[in-house]
Amino acid sequence: MAPLRSGAHGLSPVTLLCCVTLAVWLCCGAHTEASVLNLKRFIGCAVREFTFLARKPGCGGLHVTTDACWGRCETWEKPVLDPPFIESHQRVCTYNETRLETVQLPNCSADVDPSYTYPVAIRCDCGVCLTSTTECITSV
Repeated sequence: MAPLRSGAHGLSPVTLLCCVTLAVWLCCGAHTEASVLNLKRFIGCAVREFTFLARKPGCGGLHVTTDACWGRCETWEKPVLDPPFIESHQRVCTYNETRLETVQLPNCSADVDPSYTYPVAIRCDCGVCLTSTTECITSV
């Protein structure tokens, strides 16, 4: 078997083929990823683009697009012998790492600061619901 020779850029043909395949997937495959992924069946936690209306008294509203945590995490219960007779493991998709961004709201009254600060998700994970970062529902 003959050894593989390096191409013009010093890469073997196999390495070059892998690089070209990866480049095509990144350029073209990224546009079809959302259509391939069935979000109704997605289990996990991910950063996803989210738009909301930023408002506060004395100012006009502003539509803001940010990154937020989104997803469903696996939960389970296990029967135990002592009350309450169930050991619950309820995990939620929650913020693990964030940064803060500030925008200026329009049409604010002279006595109102137009600054509006909101979190931008950098990393999200399935975990215990922490009321310091997430609105947790404890009963229905």
